[in-house]
Amino acid sequence: MNIQLEKMKQKQERERRKRIAEEKHKEWVQKKREEERRERKRKLSKEMAEKATRELEKMQLQEKAEEKYKEWLKKKRAEEAEKKKKEKEKEKEREAELQEKKTRSEKIFKEWLQNARNKPCPVLNGYGFPPGKSAGLY
Repeated sequence: MNIQLEKMKQKQERERRKRIAEEKHKEWVQKKREEERRERKRKLSKEMAEKATRELEKMQLQEKAEEKYKEWLKKKRAEEAEKKKKEKEKEKEREAELQEKKTRSEKIFKEWLQNARNKPCPVLNGYGFPPGKSAGLY
């Protein structure tokens, strides 16, 4: 009877240890799952943060590029305006020179007309000799 009692106690002890081991195993599995879940959540939040950072950098880069393009366009337009202004000035100078040339030529032409009236008329049939002095024909 003592032996049976001892065997029963041993059996109960084994079952108790088995239950404790199973409970510990369950706790360990639960902790492991919780840890894995937290790890996945952390990785996901990290990835989202990195993605947001990349998007922000991309937007900033795009804004910077847009700003540079606007600056370049503004500079280009200013250069074009300056170029047109210079061309207009050159055109005005040319027109002024032409006008000056025209007035000068008109003045010279009028002077020539005035002087042409005062000059003696060439003798007709003078054969190229000075007027009134024919040397004879050969």
